[in-house]
Amino acid sequence: MLRTPGAWAFLLPGFAARQPFAMLTIGIVLLVQHTTGSYGTAGAVSAVTGVSMALFAPQSGKLSDRFGQGAVLLPGVIVHSASGTLLAVLALAHAPLWALLAVAVPTGASVPQVGPMVRARWAATLPAGSPLLQTAAAFESVTDEFTFVIGPVLATALATGVHPAAGLLSEAVLTLAGGLLFAAQRRTAPVPARAVPGGRERRASALTVPGVRVLAVAFLGIGAVFGGMQVSMTAFTEEIGRPGINGLLYGTFAAGNMLAGLACGAVAWKSGPKRRMLVGYTALTLATSMLWAAHAVPLLCGLGLLVGLTIAPALITGYTLVESLVPAAVRTEAFTWLTGAVALGQAAAATAAGRLADGIGASAGFTVPLVGTGLALVTLAALRERLAPRPSEVVAARGDGTGRGSGIGHREPVAVD
Repeated sequence: MLRTPGAWAFLLPGFAARQPFAMLTIGIVLLVQHTTGSYGTAGAVSAVTGVSMALFAPQSGKLSDRFGQGAVLLPGVIVHSASGTLLAVLALAHAPLWALLAVAVPTGASVPQVGPMVRARWAATLPAGSPLLQTAAAFESVTDEFTFVIGPVLATALATGVHPAAGLLSEAVLTLAGGLLFAAQRRTAPVPARAVPGGRERRASALTVPGVRVLAVAFLGIGAVFGGMQVSMTAFTEEIGRPGINGLLYGTFAAGNMLAGLACGAVAWKSGPKRRMLVGYTALTLATSMLWAAHAVPLLCGLGLLVGLTIAPALITGYTLVESLVPAAVRTEAFTWLTGAVALGQAAAATAAGRLADGIGASAGFTVPLVGTGLALVTLAALRERLAPRPSEVVAARGDGTGRGSGIGHREPVAVD
């Protein structure tokens, strides 16, 4: 896969550009909690950021499909860096909550969707129907989680060792630098739908595909794990008087996700992705059911690692499934709906876990991932038949006229049972 011509040209800048995203939520939580003394307030500000991202990310993906990645990315990183810096300044100035929430909206709305953009480049670069697409999905999950191994540790170290705002300010600077570098890699970018000679422009949203909606619900539950664990781990380390190990705890969780992603990419699966999704999501729900009982650092580390090991299969399989459900002309948008669902679930979980941690304690906050994944699992099991690619969608995708690298549009239905 890595020998694919042009791959390294977007992989390295893509890694640099997505790194700050792993620092954003924890940077906000650490700064706002420091200036207000409340996890509930910190969770609310980070939640507004996540909701804003969830609402605007699909629109960013749709615009990227239509006008090109660079046209969307360049103004986005500038707005994000400016609003993130303003949020840090307001927090340090002890501005009222409404001001923090107001600035959190553009901060979240402008989060660059580099992960979905990189995934779209893989789908456009690899041959249609290539088995390397599954490997690419696993590779991207590993890359995402590697950033979450580094990001929280870096943000926590900066916030606790340098200055409470250092984590969030560093995120703003890295977003600007990495985003501009990635946007400059134009040769590997998918051809915008409007630029294809003779191609007809698609206006239907990827969310009109039933399977995408089901996967979005599943990814909401995955977001609940990320948000609930970030806030609850922060509260837990504060309760035991060791806030400096928060990044280590969350890094262990992310490391489990990364290791499982490596394994998923190396395995030649014989079962279909729909079955793998159900099995993997069941394992994730069972793993989260034990978090609330962790009262010691070694136990929480072990459970965090276990939860991380079960998240990767669900994430990777979900991204693999969505590629078989949508045509090439709405590919980036489909990926951003899933990314946005994770952000929305993360936001809701951060708010709920923050309130529970303030009122009852960190252990109560750890129940949020269980509730989120449990509800999503019920939905996924009940609507699993919608994850099968429909012949009409495949036919429509073939005729979308997207030209080079359409990949998804030319693929036959995959085995899903």
